[in-house]
Formats: sequence, C-alpha cells, structure tokens
Amino acid sequence: MTRHREGEVLIATAPEEVFAFIDDHSRFSSHMSESSWMMGGGRMDVELDSQKGQAVGSHIRLAGTAFRFRLSLDEVITRREPPTLKVWETVGTPRLLVIGAYRMGVEIAATRDGSRLRVFIDYDNPSGPIARWLGACFGGLYARWCVKQMLSSAAAEFQRAAVIHSHA
Repeated sequence: MTRHREGEVLIATAPEEVFAFIDDHSRFSSHMSESSWMMGGGRMDVELDSQKGQAVGSHIRLAGTAFRFRLSLDEVITRREPPTLKVWETVGTPRLLVIGAYRMGVEIAATRDGSRLRVFIDYDNPSGPIARWLGACFGGLYARWCVKQMLSSAAAEFQRAAVIHSHA
C-alpha cells in the first residue's frame, strides 16, 4: 500500500464497549450506506457473510454507486483481537473511483478516562489512466473523509468524545 491516512479520538468509554461498536461493521461504516456529497449522491449497500464481519476470514461486500458509476468491493477480516485491534482489507480487484486496494483498521487503547480509538487506511491508487488521475487528485481527500466519518460515528455513538486528530 502506497498511501496512508489516520486519525484518533478519545472516548470516555471502556475499550470493550468501543470494540463492540466498531465490530458491528454495518453500524461502524454506515457513512457508506448513506447518500452523501463525497459519494456524488450515491451510496453503497453492505452485505455481511454468516460471520457478520466478526471473525478472521469473514467477508464484507459493498456495492453501489458514486457519481453514477457502479462500484463494488470485497473485504476480508485479516486480524481481530478484541478489544484492541481489528483489520480488514480488500481482496480481488475493487471497482472504485479514487482509491484502489486498501487495508483499514482500528486500534483501541485503554486510557485513564476511557479509550483512544485510532482508525487508519493504507491504500493504493486505482488502476487505469483516468482512475489514476482521479486518485492523485481526490484519493487523499476521500481517505481522510472515510477516517473522519468512522471516528465521528464512534464519537456520536458514545456522545462523550474529545477532539478528533488527523494525521497524514
């Protein structure tokens, strides 16, 4: 993976509760299921396998549209160590506009007042000349938005979060 974005938020909640929230992939990544300006008015449907994205090897499929283009991808859970770590990555060739294959994850560390949640994405540029150009122009913006949406959804879930910190 050639590019990286990350951010973190402090949450006044125990790591076990934070992990339970992020382990429910349909809730934690709900920003993909809602129409938004970043998705060009489109949205993605999330399909979970029988393990619901809660076991190593479990698959999560997303399909939908962005800017009227059909998008799809398949993710697999590669690491899951409750209540501190979960990592997933695309398998096969994702059909995306501004980023290519990626690995995402969350790390949760206990703090004196609750938890520090860190979300990261490591990603490649998409393939093809037009997609590479789109990725160079908008990939970082999209990756930063994705990280921020996940952090914001966790903060909103517990309604006691401190400042979200983004890092390149």
